[in-house]
Amino acid sequence: MSPEILTIGMFGMVLLAILSGVSLAFAMGGTAVIFGLLTFGSYGMYSIVTTMFGAMWSILLSAIPLFVFIGVALARSKIAHDLYQAFYLWSGRTNGGLLLGTAGFAATLSAMTGSCAASTMTTGLVGIPAMDKRGYDRSFVLGTIGASGTLGILIPPSITLIVIGMQTGQSVGRLFLGGLISGLLLLGIFLLYIAIRSYMRPELAPGAAEVAPLRERIGALRSVFLPLVVILSVLISIFAGIATPTEAAAVGAAAVIVSVAIRRELNWTYIKEVSYETAAMTGMVIWIVFGASAFIAVYGGAGGTTFMQNFLRGLDVSPLMMILILQAVTLVLGMFLDPIGIILLMLPIFFPIVVELGFDPIWFCILFQLNLCIGYISPPFGYNLFYLKILSPETPISAIYRAITPYFLLMLATGALIFLFPQIITNFTDLPERL
Repeated sequence: MSPEILTIGMFGMVLLAILSGVSLAFAMGGTAVIFGLLTFGSYGMYSIVTTMFGAMWSILLSAIPLFVFIGVALARSKIAHDLYQAFYLWSGRTNGGLLLGTAGFAATLSAMTGSCAASTMTTGLVGIPAMDKRGYDRSFVLGTIGASGTLGILIPPSITLIVIGMQTGQSVGRLFLGGLISGLLLLGIFLLYIAIRSYMRPELAPGAAEVAPLRERIGALRSVFLPLVVILSVLISIFAGIATPTEAAAVGAAAVIVSVAIRRELNWTYIKEVSYETAAMTGMVIWIVFGASAFIAVYGGAGGTTFMQNFLRGLDVSPLMMILILQAVTLVLGMFLDPIGIILLMLPIFFPIVVELGFDPIWFCILFQLNLCIGYISPPFGYNLFYLKILSPETPISAIYRAITPYFLLMLATGALIFLFPQIITNFTDLPERL
């Protein structure tokens, strides 16, 4: 089978299976089995099995259930609700104050959970009713929640950054640092946009008629302490070189258990529900890893990976244009596929080219990750668009598209800024080596 037919057939079958409702893991795995038999006969099954067993031995995989546990445990407790209440009380009379707090809350939640779904849904569930009471424009609210929720896969601890580290061999700690810098930059741009738009059109996000007493606001700050401990216990242990990502995940999981116990929410029902949901979500992620491993084993073994790399190398474009092409492909795929699937399918093709061209690999990986974030809010199939529809079922999907458009453009502009000025990322990610 020629590489051209193999490429069209395998990627086409995966896309068709996904559109038919098949989960990504089994779409990739099933395609691998079919084309493995067609291309290699029974030997194709041997290559699939050996590759999948090889993926199982990656020590970084053990960090995934621990980070998933952190997110699920926090979402199941009342920590998130109390944290939002603190943002609510401190928003004051500033126009757009609660939207500014909502964006900050979503970013904080992202740092605690590492999940777009968790940060978007939780922010919406606790934030939309509060902003409806104040007369905030629903479109402005949905756009802010949808865009801020994408930070879940950018701000560490991010499961997708761990998978990128597995695929590229890059330091997960440096990837986390790059994700943190780009995530905070993106959050700052969101906050600036919200502040300017609220100032120019105060009817969209009016300030509060009354300000909560200072004693009540100071008391609410206590709810910030425990989440801060969880976040810092993970990030500092990694960035300071005290622990590996897997060890840091274990530290974070322990910090969550202690935090929930201090709040007297730790009981058998809580443990059972968190354990079950963690196992279910971890299984989904691991099966995507296995399905993609099988796909790459067949596709790469039949010469598909080499064909695609040679095709890209043969394009008569400058190195920077090549990076733009790779990022554009990532952005388009992000509208249709799960981020982990895109990482596992495309990085084996893209990354060797990036290294050959002499670009900083961490910079490229952060750009790659940022485009996955943009894919989350890109019409027509961005994941966060459907989360917003669940949160606001009466809002037409076309209105959700319009609500997210300003933030979509801001994220593209942020990507362009990082693309044109790599030192925004590299000056920080190279810091551990310089020290």
